[in-house]
Amino acid sequence: MTESSRANLPKPLIDEESKGFWEACEREELFVQQCADCELRRYYPRALCPECMSDEARWVRCSGKGTVYTFTVVYQNQAPGFRERLPYVLAYVELAEGIRMLTNIDDCDPQDVRIGMSVEVVFRDAGDGIKIPLFVPSSSST
Repeated sequence: MTESSRANLPKPLIDEESKGFWEACEREELFVQQCADCELRRYYPRALCPECMSDEARWVRCSGKGTVYTFTVVYQNQAPGFRERLPYVLAYVELAEGIRMLTNIDDCDPQDVRIGMSVEVVFRDAGDGIKIPLFVPSSSST
């Protein structure tokens, strides 16, 4: 991804459930929610635990390391913030903590991405103090 396409990263809608996630990203840390009752870790942030329906959660830090679980290469997307980045890799990354996260693979030719490839999180500036977590090929194994 070029610097100009990074500047055009789409900005997320930040709500009460996701606020803690985006605050951590601004600090270049990757956090996920963990249910205070059943201990289930989850991504994406939400008000209720999908396992036990508890509304009690805390934020826990993740290593930012993982592997590509599955992916696709996107060649067509006319939405602003996406069309400037074509082609790009949309992937589920399985974090070392066992959580799957929908994300993009950056700094890698789309043809070189493979299932099982080791990746690590980086944070790309989208402007207005918002940093987006993306993943790049890892320099070390997970």
